[in-house]
Amino acid sequence: MPSGSKHDAITVILSVPATVITYMAVGKPIAAATVGAAFLFGGLMFGPDLDTISRPYSRWSVFRIIWFPYRHFFKHRSRFSHGLLFGALFRVIYFLGVATILAYLAALIRNGIAGDGMPDVAGLARAWGTIRDVIRSYLGETFLLFAFLGLWLGAASHTLTDIAGTFIKTGRREKFF
Repeated sequence: MPSGSKHDAITVILSVPATVITYMAVGKPIAAATVGAAFLFGGLMFGPDLDTISRPYSRWSVFRIIWFPYRHFFKHRSRFSHGLLFGALFRVIYFLGVATILAYLAALIRNGIAGDGMPDVAGLARAWGTIRDVIRSYLGETFLLFAFLGLWLGAASHTLTDIAGTFIKTGRREKFF
């Protein structure tokens, strides 16, 4: 397996062609910039190695605690952490789930201090809808799609690099598929 610094270098290098190819394919600078930035974030902060004590995990600094359950729930190099199809998707779902729980807890604390009742889940769902609508109005209808594409590509570059490294070292790649 490549070291963390090699993964980082590969991520930075590959973000450039990902950005250029996106621009050539769709002709929209915001889409290309979104894919490039999300590629970097996906490879450097949101990659498959969040299931171990790794560079991406450490980069979350005090916020890395949100990845503690993820580290214990997913086995390292499983299809759910390093899988090309579902790895990034599971991390996005996990992250949004944790963000939702933390937002609900913050609303619960705020309402407790203010003397209001329990926050309702429907209100939280409306808040996520508002966030989505603001993103769409300021960044375009396809922003979230391009952001996920960039995250996925950044994580996929990590997984593909691991597969290539394993293949070069052992000549076997079956355990990754």
